[in-house]
Amino acid sequence: MADKTSLPSTEPHHAPIFDTGPHPEVLKSLTDEPEAEVSGPSIAFSELESFDTDAFLHPINGSLHAEPVVVPPAATATTGTYQFVKRWQFVFIVAAVWVLAAAAGLGFYFWWYTSLNKTPAVFFVLIYLIFCSVGSMLVSMVQNRPSVTALAIALMSAPLASVATAALLHGAYYFEWIARPTIG
Repeated sequence: MADKTSLPSTEPHHAPIFDTGPHPEVLKSLTDEPEAEVSGPSIAFSELESFDTDAFLHPINGSLHAEPVVVPPAATATTGTYQFVKRWQFVFIVAAVWVLAAAAGLGFYFWWYTSLNKTPAVFFVLIYLIFCSVGSMLVSMVQNRPSVTALAIALMSAPLASVATAALLHGAYYFEWIARPTIG
């Protein structure tokens, strides 16, 4: 048998009366007369008896498939802030992040190439990728700041710049354009 003190204490109540639109008189709530029973038609349903369904179903032109009138919302202007980033600002933000990412890519590749134990270098590359991914997602959540959104795009594409510069360094080692460093 269930403990009655642990159950929610609810009392029976009348079925809700749904609002059908504007009413000429105020609806009576059930809380005004709690002991009164609802018998007979309620106020909301009594209004439906005199409702003209022909005028509702057949609009002005007489068809059931009349197009509704859609009014577009009025344009709102925000003062002092742009809703976009100018192209030169976007290029500058992305280039600044990519220069730092290129330096990180060169450093990681050089560390990986010259070390005997590759595990720490690979681990820090993984941390770098997680930082770029999570950082760009967190930064992209800032609203109404288009320059911060450009920073999020730059952070998301930073590993591309890192890999490109690491590939250039690898090609320079492979084609012996620069001397290979000593390993160990």
